[in-house]
Amino acid sequence: MKGIFVPLVTPFDADGSVALGALSALARDVLDEGAAGLVALGTTGEPATLSEAERAAVVDVCRDACARHGVPLLVGVGGSSTAGTVAAVREIRGDVAMVVVPPYTRPGAAGVLAHLRAVAAGSPVPVVVYHVPYRTGQPLDVTSLLEIAAIPGVVGMKLSDGAVSGDTVAFLGGLPAGFSVLGGDDAVIAPLLAIGAAGGILASAHVATGAFVALAEAWRDGDVGRGRRLGTALAAVSAALFAEPNPAVIKAVLHATGRIPTPDVRLPLLPASAAATSAALRALDRVTAAATTG
Repeated sequence: MKGIFVPLVTPFDADGSVALGALSALARDVLDEGAAGLVALGTTGEPATLSEAERAAVVDVCRDACARHGVPLLVGVGGSSTAGTVAAVREIRGDVAMVVVPPYTRPGAAGVLAHLRAVAAGSPVPVVVYHVPYRTGQPLDVTSLLEIAAIPGVVGMKLSDGAVSGDTVAFLGGLPAGFSVLGGDDAVIAPLLAIGAAGGILASAHVATGAFVALAEAWRDGDVGRGRRLGTALAAVSAALFAEPNPAVIKAVLHATGRIPTPDVRLPLLPASAAATSAALRALDRVTAAATTG
């Protein structure tokens, strides 16, 4: 579990159906540019708005693409019910289950740990925990995070808890062998990589995939100058892509660059504004110079 993973959007055709051909092309493109794997049915894929049949079709497309490239497919699962999450992971059709900390119920750290132990024990595949307190409403301290990292069957964490802090440094400094932290807050992926993250699960890597891959490689190889240049440029791209609720701006940029048939999202999300789309395209243009320098 290292490198840059892309949590794919779900593109829609003009009639509102899932554009499976465009999804397949996106998967192929980001993997060809060096992505280490894909995430199906992450938040960026709008899974809550998809039917059961649509979710299954999305997983099938992503699984086929990953199999052709010999890379892992992570599938997003989870919810507020432990029994429901265990049932979901038992039916998973990916290589890794990305399991969100139970949202809404706020069970406390002890409840989160009990939930994840039950899920990992019932999962036929390795588990990556998705810790995103601004969505789940459940913060966790360093001790709790390290206890999660010690659960058998849990091999990594998508860490999306905001700015890099002293707690982040302490967590990354105390990881058990074989456990990977993957940054999930796109704008701060560079400092996370600099202090030891193994990679990232980054919606922004739909665009400039190769530059995000190069960023991870720069920090892995100790090329500090290149890491800083790329990190600065890509942080601006990420900020622009997340200026409005995700994945609206990402979809607008993908549509503007001819990679998906429409920029459409499903309610309750609304399409990106023209101003946000233009700003993101300008930020993307500036990445090219940084990616080709040094």
